[in-house]
Amino acid sequence: MRYLPLTPQDRASMLATIGAKSADDFYADVPKTARLKAKIAGLPDHQGELAVERHMTKLAARNRAASAGPFFVGAGAYKHHVPATVDMIIQRSEFLTTYTPYQPEIAQGTLQTLFEFQTQVAALTAMDVANASMYDGSTACAEAAVMAARVTKRSKIILSGGLHPHYAAATRLLCEAQGLTVVQLPVAIDGEGELEKSVDGETACVVGQSPNVFGTVTDLSGVAKSAHEKGALLVSVFTEAVSLGLVTPPGEMGADIAAGEGQSIGNGLNFGGPYVGLFACREKLMRQMPGRLCGETVDADDQRGFVLTLSTREQHIRREKATSNICTNSGLCALAFTAHMTLLGGRGLKQLAQLNHEAACELADALGGLKGVDLLTPRFFNEFAIRTPVDAEAVLAMLEEAGVVGGVRASRLFPNDHLGDVILVAATECTTADDIAAYAAALKEII
Repeated sequence: MRYLPLTPQDRASMLATIGAKSADDFYADVPKTARLKAKIAGLPDHQGELAVERHMTKLAARNRAASAGPFFVGAGAYKHHVPATVDMIIQRSEFLTTYTPYQPEIAQGTLQTLFEFQTQVAALTAMDVANASMYDGSTACAEAAVMAARVTKRSKIILSGGLHPHYAAATRLLCEAQGLTVVQLPVAIDGEGELEKSVDGETACVVGQSPNVFGTVTDLSGVAKSAHEKGALLVSVFTEAVSLGLVTPPGEMGADIAAGEGQSIGNGLNFGGPYVGLFACREKLMRQMPGRLCGETVDADDQRGFVLTLSTREQHIRREKATSNICTNSGLCALAFTAHMTLLGGRGLKQLAQLNHEAACELADALGGLKGVDLLTPRFFNEFAIRTPVDAEAVLAMLEEAGVVGGVRASRLFPNDHLGDVILVAATECTTADDIAAYAAALKEII
C-alpha cells in the first residue's frame, strides 16, 4: 500500500478519538527535565521534500559507483553481474514484503522459495542440510562456533589466521558473551593448515576459511581429520560463494558446519548490505542448527506442501531455550540468491567461476610482472594479495586519482600487523581486459 499523508482534519479526528488535545500530550509521562528546550546545535531545520531530495542528490553524487570504471575491491564483498531477471522477480508484490511465514496455509510460495534456497545451499556446500538463511556471513560464522560448543559441550573456539577479521570479531563477540574462550591464531596469508597443530582435547571447533581473506585456497581435509581425532568439529567458512563452482566444497573436505556469505549470487554490493548468510551442516547436527528450517510435507489431500519444521515458534522468543536469538531471515536476499542460482544452474555456476578465476589469473600476471610488486597469495580463486614498494594507502589514493579503484589495503583490516604495504585485489567476470591494462599502467607509473 502506498503512503498517503494525513490531513489536519484526519489528525484532529484521531486526537479527538483518543482524548488528546495535541501530539504533545503523548509525552506527558516524560519528565520536563528530560525534554529539549531548544534546537539541537548543528542540526538543520526540517525542510520540504524537494529540498531534501536536492540535498541527498548532492551527497550521492560524491559516491563513485563500482561500475563507473576499473574496480578491484573484494575482501568479503564482490561485484558480480546480477541479471535483470533477478530484480524483476524479487520486486513482484508477493515477494517484496516477504517475512518469516508462520502461517504455512497462506505462505506456500514463500516457503517453497526457502525450501529451494536450502536445497541449493546444501548442494553448493556438499552438506546434508541447510537453513533458511542467516543475517550475513559473519553472523553465520559466529552461530556456527556457538553451535559447535553446544554439540561438543566444550568451550574453546580456535580461529585461523586467515579468517576475515569481521567474521572473527562477530564470533568473539557472541562466544565471549556466552563464556566461551576464543583463540585467534596469528595473521597468516597461507596458514589455514596451522589449525591442525592447534586443536586439543578442550577444543569445540576450529574455524578455517577457504579461500581465506587473503584469497588463499586451502584443502582443509587434514584440519578436519585432526579435529575429529580430538573430538572437535571443523567449521569451514567462505566469503565468496561463486568460488564453490570450482574449489572443493566444505562437505567434501570433511567439514561439519559450513558458514559463509551469499552476496555474490543474486545480490549487489548495496553499500555493504543487506546480505545473506549461508549455513549448512551434517544431518546428525541438524537439531542444533540455528535459524529457520523449511521442510516438505503433504496436506490433508495428500498434496505437496511446505512448512517450517523441527522447531517451534517459541524457540525464537525464549532466549534460554533458543538455539539462536536471530529472529528473522534475509528472505528477500535469499530469494535473489535462489533466482540467480536457478538461472545459472550447475553448469552455469561452474562457467561463472571459471570466468572469475581466469580474470584473476590475467590480473595477477599483469601486476606480478611489474618491477617491485610481489604476488603474496600462492593459490587463489579470484582474489589475491600483493605487496608494493610504496605504502598501500598512498598507492590506492594515487590509483583513485587515475580512475582505478585498486582494492583494499590490508592494514585497514589488520591495523596492528605490519601490513601497510599489502593490498587485497579481486577480479570477477565484470573485470575487462581494459580494466586490467588500466590498473597495470597506473600502478607502473606510481611505483
